[in-house]
Amino acid sequence: MNRLPRPLGRRGAARALVAVAACLALATGCSGSDDDAKSEKGPSSSGSSAAFPVSLTNAWGTTEVKEKPVKVATVSDGDTAIALALGLVPVITPDVEDGGDVAEYKQKAIDKVGAGTLKTYDDTDGTDYEAVATAAPDVILGVNTWSMDDDYAKLSAIAPVVTYAKKTDADTLTWQERLDTAAKALGLTDKAKEVVAGNEKAFADAAAAHPELKGKTYTYAVVHPQQITYMSYADQDPGVFEGLGLTKAANAKNYSADKNAVSLENLDELEADVLVVSYPFGDNGLISASELESNKLFQSLAVVKGKHYAVVSSDDGLASAVAYPDALSSPWVAEKLAPVLADAVAGK
Repeated sequence: MNRLPRPLGRRGAARALVAVAACLALATGCSGSDDDAKSEKGPSSSGSSAAFPVSLTNAWGTTEVKEKPVKVATVSDGDTAIALALGLVPVITPDVEDGGDVAEYKQKAIDKVGAGTLKTYDDTDGTDYEAVATAAPDVILGVNTWSMDDDYAKLSAIAPVVTYAKKTDADTLTWQERLDTAAKALGLTDKAKEVVAGNEKAFADAAAAHPELKGKTYTYAVVHPQQITYMSYADQDPGVFEGLGLTKAANAKNYSADKNAVSLENLDELEADVLVVSYPFGDNGLISASELESNKLFQSLAVVKGKHYAVVSSDDGLASAVAYPDALSSPWVAEKLAPVLADAVAGK
């Protein structure tokens, strides 16, 4: 089965009903260090080694950032996470909460940068170009969005758009690569390195606190509206499980980004030392938790019989943060997920 498009936050999940579930320190201020005064060349950058102007090649053209940006707009929750992780308060962001509570880690970041609440636009019908234009940003971050094909022309007429180098990058870039691209355009490469180091330490500390996780195999599955998705396929590294010491189950080799559906007749493919399942679409999923857990084939799995099966909650945002790692959530994910996995290993 072909890959399903990813949801964009809570509202995106409710709106799209088709998605595939494929982290992070905070700081304040917009000024850069000496290293920030030098542009780091990469596959998507070109031009002078001076910090500004910065030239970034993207899938739709070239982004020229003439001066160090101060006012930054974002067009996805993942881009908002990048801005907050780098210590920036976006001048406008999409409203992804839809009246719900802001995730704990995100609220802490907002509080740390002294923003109180973020200025948002209603994204029910997609990006609100007028609201973005009214905010008069110096740059627009769009490295973590799946709608840039529709957005780029209109957004680039407002301000330089920082996005990915190839259209396929929308699905394949790691959060570290997205952070790096944004940091180059913002003159905050040193800060980005601090973010990465902080996230790595958070996972190293969590893994050290739970040595029982090391070397255990895992399967991570997400119940979507159209299928049960084998998310921990061979080429997929969401980072969170491996970062805590687990390794992919043998059956991971049978799945890929474009072949990731597990039928109810093949639930034995989920076998592993630890099985982790999430239900981000609730009653709109292919099968409910109670229905899956009462399935005879599911009940026959050794991992289920041994009670090494865990459900990752969608209510507090943990399932989303596990599925879509970004530049803000990693320490929180490590803190919340490690005990869940430890209980599963112990058969609790």
